[in-house]
Amino acid sequence: MQETFEVFFNLSYLILIISLGLKILRKSGGSKYFKLFGFMALILGFGDAFHLIPRIYYHFTSGAEELVFALGFGTLVASITMTIFYIIFYEAWKVRYKINTAKILDVIVYILGITRVLILLCPRNEWFIHESSLAWAIFRNIPFTLMGLLIIFMFYKKAAEYGDRDYKLISIAVFLSFAFYLPVAIGSSFYPILGSLMIPKTLAYVWIIAIGYKQLKKYREGTAHKFVN
Repeated sequence: MQETFEVFFNLSYLILIISLGLKILRKSGGSKYFKLFGFMALILGFGDAFHLIPRIYYHFTSGAEELVFALGFGTLVASITMTIFYIIFYEAWKVRYKINTAKILDVIVYILGITRVLILLCPRNEWFIHESSLAWAIFRNIPFTLMGLLIIFMFYKKAAEYGDRDYKLISIAVFLSFAFYLPVAIGSSFYPILGSLMIPKTLAYVWIIAIGYKQLKKYREGTAHKFVN
């Protein structure tokens, strides 16, 4: 029953996120903000597919030995695309509020993102074995967590400044995504029960994209927030 639910949930999530991404892109018109939001959703969906499709296949096989490489590679790809997702999200946030003078912030976000990817690519992560190093699981998530905290702070600060309810909710969703993700990323190899936190983590991402889609509908109706470009 649990396996059936996981397969259904993962497939539903991938179809929903990719469909929303394509729909946002198709209807974005001349809006750079919504084009970035659409790309965010597609990066998220296709990146997660590398991880989730092998997991779905795993439930229909008798063993996981032949899937160790696929699962490890999928986790690596999803980790990289998740980092790219937040960099694109940061750029979308700048477009929304017409921020052109955040050079120091740009440098910090991009350095943290590039550092995260370089650490992810290091062989010491041992992606292709059953249990990777706890030390490296912590190490590779330090720059990612710092980037996440910075984004949460900046998103909420600007939303509070301009009374932007959507981005207050988005900053909460980003916080929840990290709160659910980090225990899984660091501890699930040792405590598999933590893997169940991927469900609320995934729902937090769906919430983010759903808010973007709601903004798009308002944009097309001419009732969008005044800061949308």
